[in-house]
Amino acid sequence: MKNKDLSKEYLNIVKNILEHPEFQRRKEYPHHGEITVYDHCLAVSYTAYCIAKKMGLDYESAAIGGLLHDFYDSPWQECTEKKKLFEKHGFVHAKEAAKNSWKYFPEYMNEKREDIILRHMFPLNVKPPKYMESWIVTMSDKYVSLEVLKDIKHLHRYVGFNKKKERRK
Repeated sequence: MKNKDLSKEYLNIVKNILEHPEFQRRKEYPHHGEITVYDHCLAVSYTAYCIAKKMGLDYESAAIGGLLHDFYDSPWQECTEKKKLFEKHGFVHAKEAAKNSWKYFPEYMNEKREDIILRHMFPLNVKPPKYMESWIVTMSDKYVSLEVLKDIKHLHRYVGFNKKKERRK
């Protein structure tokens, strides 16, 4: 998704986040297949913005929460440390993203936006989203993440399983 394809209203809402150097670093983080964390978050954010706007909901919070939902510290694929199930990326990155969002963008954060970020991995995080906008971002994230199915041979990486031959390297 290119910025020229996004509405001016949407870009006005998220412009300062998109241009921030710390958020720009996410262009270097791989996410699903060939997509970066930056591009994934942008797609989730814009999808959620459009849905929330059409439904007459808080589309600004959907846009901001969607953009920051995966604002974690480092690419999860680089972690080689053996971890317990509930310490793995899928279970902990939402808290990391919320912490980073408050650290770098406190002026954009509030209770609803924090809920959007913290609950986007439902049902992996067992507490369900509190707001409709949180549900919209959660479902937009799932929808955008289906991109990984375009190249099914890499699905095992996305869900956290390594093929035996990859382990031998």
